[in-house]
Amino acid sequence: MKQNQDYKSEALAALRGNWAPAVLATLVYYLLTYLVMAPYFVSFFTLDPADVMGALAATRWIGVFYLGFWLVIGPFLVGYVFCFKKLLVEGDNRITGNSFREGFKPYWRNVWAALFRAILIWLWSLLLIIPGIIKSLSYAMTFYVLKDNPDLSVNQAIDLSKDMMYGHKYDLFYLYLSFAGWFILCLFTLGIGFFWLIPYAQTAQASFYEDVKAEWEMVSVG
Repeated sequence: MKQNQDYKSEALAALRGNWAPAVLATLVYYLLTYLVMAPYFVSFFTLDPADVMGALAATRWIGVFYLGFWLVIGPFLVGYVFCFKKLLVEGDNRITGNSFREGFKPYWRNVWAALFRAILIWLWSLLLIIPGIIKSLSYAMTFYVLKDNPDLSVNQAIDLSKDMMYGHKYDLFYLYLSFAGWFILCLFTLGIGFFWLIPYAQTAQASFYEDVKAEWEMVSVG
């Protein structure tokens, strides 16, 4: 496996001259998230706690908004993650367009991948936060595997991600941890810096995937 600096250097090389489309795609992602979630927050904060019927209605709306979130944001998330791999490997800088194209094709498969992965991580998190973190690292390659292997089911993609990440979960965690300094600095920009940090981290993660995939393929063939 490479060093963290190698992944980050490859990410910066891929993003050089492509920061504008990367930031735009990130802005679109968070704007979509805001538009989907805004009605929920409006209804929640305007709810009268004494209004029993209103509380019941709000409970129903929570389910509706949650479903709507994954129907819209789920597939876009798959495409958003994968488009940085296309940028890294193919030099394809149509990041926003690729987020939609890759995310919404095939639509239902990507919705289920995003939702099922989130459910699994949530269920493991119920045991305590540490198992949830471990499993999120284990499933981190799912979207790449899913898009690279269109013949696999969502369950098979998750299983393959687990196989690839066997023995490498700490490596990925350490890569995430290496961005901690930038994360803290972004807080002082009122969050604006995250529009640059997130593409940087996503591209570095795509480089990590290419590395761990190559190692897994070498072991499998051997």
